[in-house]
Amino acid sequence: MVLFDKLFAPRPDDPPESRLPAERLAAVAGSAAAHEAARWLRAPTALAQLSEDDALTVVGFMRPRRFSAGTVMIRQGETGDTGFMVLVLGGEVTVESQQASRTGPVTLSVLGPGSLIGEMALVDGEARSATCTASTDVSCAVLTRDALVALIGEQPTTGAKLMTAIALRLAERLREASMKLQVHAKLVRTLQQEIDVLMPTPDKRK
Repeated sequence: MVLFDKLFAPRPDDPPESRLPAERLAAVAGSAAAHEAARWLRAPTALAQLSEDDALTVVGFMRPRRFSAGTVMIRQGETGDTGFMVLVLGGEVTVESQQASRTGPVTLSVLGPGSLIGEMALVDGEARSATCTASTDVSCAVLTRDALVALIGEQPTTGAKLMTAIALRLAERLREASMKLQVHAKLVRTLQQEIDVLMPTPDKRK
């Protein structure tokens, strides 16, 4: 994890958005880990629309974080701490959703390196839609809302590309959810038709 420790600068508590542009550029220019993070940011599971240079610029505004196995990184329904998104660089994260019709959470997916979590709440500031727990020790890069604002102000073109890429990702997820709902509705109609055949109502028996 030496490269991870050198991702941005020797002062991990120093918010990247508070640095001068030249300092931020120097911090990532010669860092193999920063280039690796930029590569993961451009993965198909993240923001593939970004160019290599744009991704590296965004990484310059991110800060490294580690989560121990079992740590809840994001909690469903949380409203007080929604101002960040996470790019997974190493390890696995389990995404679960608590549904009213079930007594326990439903596992939605298990995410690995190159996955983004929390981008929806970063944009709209609303409650988290799922719980994300570190299945293993996780290394990641975090983009806060303050850093996003600084990025847009300092690099408006890259900021616009980032927001467009996030919007496209959210639109893709919305389309996937819509398709799943259509499949579910079709299954419900089919089951209802079979029930009607097996157990016709009084009106249908005449």
